[in-house]
Amino acid sequence: MQNSLFLAALTTAIFAAGCQNTPSPEKMSDKTKTPLTAKAFGEAPDAEKQPHITEIHGQTLSDDYFWMRLSDEQKEAAEPDAQTEAVLDYLHRENAYTEEVLKPTEKLQEDLFNEIVGRIKQDDASVPLKDNGYWYYTRYEEGKEYAIHCRKPETMDAAEEVMINENDRSEGFAYYALGGRVVSPNNRLLAFSEDTVSRREYTLRFKDLTTGEYLADEIPQTTGGATWANDNKTVFYTKKDPITLRSYRIFMHVLGTDASEDVLVYEEKDETFSCGVGKTKSDAYIMIGSYSTVSTEWRFIDANQPAGEWTVLQPRERDLEYSVDHMGSHFYITTNRNAKNFKLVKTPVDATTYDHWEDVIPHRDETLLEGIEMFKEFLVIEERTNGLTQIRLRAWDGSKDDYIAFDDPAYMAYVGGNPDFDTRKLRFGYTSMTTPNTVYEIDMVTEEREMLKQQEVLGGQFDPANYTSERIMVTARDGAQVPVSIVYRNGVERDGNNPFLLYGYGSYGYSLDAGFSSTRLSLLDRGFVYAIAHIRGGQEMGRDWYEDGKLFNKMNTFNDFIDCGRAMVELGFTTPEHLYAMGGSAGGLLMGAVINMAPELWNGVIAAVPFVDVINTMLDESIPLTTGEFDEWGNPKNAAYFDYIMQYSPYDQVGAQAYPHMLVTTGYWDSQVQYWEPAKWMAKLRDVKTDDNLLVMHCNMETGHGGASGRFKRFRETAMEYAFFLMLEGIDA
Repeated sequence: MQNSLFLAALTTAIFAAGCQNTPSPEKMSDKTKTPLTAKAFGEAPDAEKQPHITEIHGQTLSDDYFWMRLSDEQKEAAEPDAQTEAVLDYLHRENAYTEEVLKPTEKLQEDLFNEIVGRIKQDDASVPLKDNGYWYYTRYEEGKEYAIHCRKPETMDAAEEVMINENDRSEGFAYYALGGRVVSPNNRLLAFSEDTVSRREYTLRFKDLTTGEYLADEIPQTTGGATWANDNKTVFYTKKDPITLRSYRIFMHVLGTDASEDVLVYEEKDETFSCGVGKTKSDAYIMIGSYSTVSTEWRFIDANQPAGEWTVLQPRERDLEYSVDHMGSHFYITTNRNAKNFKLVKTPVDATTYDHWEDVIPHRDETLLEGIEMFKEFLVIEERTNGLTQIRLRAWDGSKDDYIAFDDPAYMAYVGGNPDFDTRKLRFGYTSMTTPNTVYEIDMVTEEREMLKQQEVLGGQFDPANYTSERIMVTARDGAQVPVSIVYRNGVERDGNNPFLLYGYGSYGYSLDAGFSSTRLSLLDRGFVYAIAHIRGGQEMGRDWYEDGKLFNKMNTFNDFIDCGRAMVELGFTTPEHLYAMGGSAGGLLMGAVINMAPELWNGVIAAVPFVDVINTMLDESIPLTTGEFDEWGNPKNAAYFDYIMQYSPYDQVGAQAYPHMLVTTGYWDSQVQYWEPAKWMAKLRDVKTDDNLLVMHCNMETGHGGASGRFKRFRETAMEYAFFLMLEGIDA
């Protein structure tokens, strides 16, 4: 559901002829697929019906599976009550059934897992980054699931200091996630956070980096981040509402005091807004940001005066969004005020309301301004034109205004970590569907580019020359041109026989860019074509692209995806017998909608942590993160929004028709899309669908929205998902 839940687990595909040391996959046209039926695997779980009635807008809604919803108190209770036992029984039966259905793929899953992990350099390390006199980096040790975070003073030849070893910290926990890590201005103290439940509720802790001792200070139920004042003892952090999980309170903590004494410095009382705290790159100001889907508001204090009075930069207005950084005597602000695709303005620090704003980068209809990075001599601008990311180098004195050139037809470029203000070197990242993630450093004066590191793909079988990437524009039913990024192994013929996986998201203005995935090779090398549909609801083609895929325009998102799927058939890449779809979170909603609207188009679908029970969830403001979603989907307490959402809400639109083969994944501790949404959806689908296609659900009982923790464990689920698609294609090796 929430845009903070952005996704996850892209999978991929292609069909092609052989490459070095890799067997050539057998053409689908050369073999007969054995139809798979649910009957072959015995009785699927049957869920009890207990009608729950909701009266709204003159309509009566009956939810037969409302009983599957458990409270956090029920899930965390030492002794489960009768309802909890019934829900757990159902989830365990679904997992057992899925295990039975996928049993023939056990060896394939193990092979997939081993080859995916085998491509990863186990003793890898990040490119060191210098900040405030120290070189910081993260490294891994062979066979270990978690990272080790380190630093060295002044030079990389110095002795290593281990700040946090996640392998030690994770011992005894089924799930472990390290949150934010922030070093104090004097380099002596580390603030860090940990989640051992998978609810994205972090405990904030502190470590003395000079002694190696952990401090007694502990602060539970935070968002995971921390911001140091310049006095090296005062820390600001954000708390979540324990019920809705909305980030709504900012506290000030002084080291050495009990957390119960922390001072509340800001509370966001508007339930459609959340808030957070950070610091400008200049380290001069601490900033509190309040944000909803359509509006933002910032306030600031001098970082040297943590107990000072907060000043609102520009009061919130509906449909006014802005973000802030600082340099010298001015704040620099990216904003959509009179600029749908955003522009850059500046304003004096003592006159911050928009009547004082002065354009630095004016608005352009064809280009979306996504972000800036400021240096003493240069302004670096991240832009997006025609769906592709761009990095622009502009000298403050006007002597330069250039773009960094990239060659691939579909790619992703982004500005990396650049903490140093007084430098002419810019660090940035680049990847494409055939190019592993690469870190570069460029001299902004000469534009001389140096590759610092490229992701290694082990195993001796990957050569980018063996793969082809394309970018195709698909004409949607209303004439919109929808970009599709495609990758496949050389040798693919457009003869309709290629297994084809189409991935999509299309919500929150989140742009899916065409990046590399070494896991995806396991599908590509077995004949799949893989594609990303950059559908409306994302922001790939500018702000209008997002607004044309939300609220009363949401149907465009689903229509675009269906039209992209049909275009892949018309172009000869595949047929419905070999076409697959996948999406997660709001992309899981996409999957639920398109199988209701065009079930005949897909042979198989994976919906990961899917947001499918839109009406019931959006009607209940006690469910985590619901109130912040009204500007994305609409509030169904309003009759017009209710009627529109009912047109596509997957759970409500399930009908007596044939559906494709489906695998649904969820996490019992998911705080973003609660497990009961996919569980209810499964039960309803199984009750009313008319086909005998596979319908299975895997509920990870230890994880939440992001899946398993650890570097390698999460690939067990990836291997299961890939095996599901391959099983449907009759590929068993």
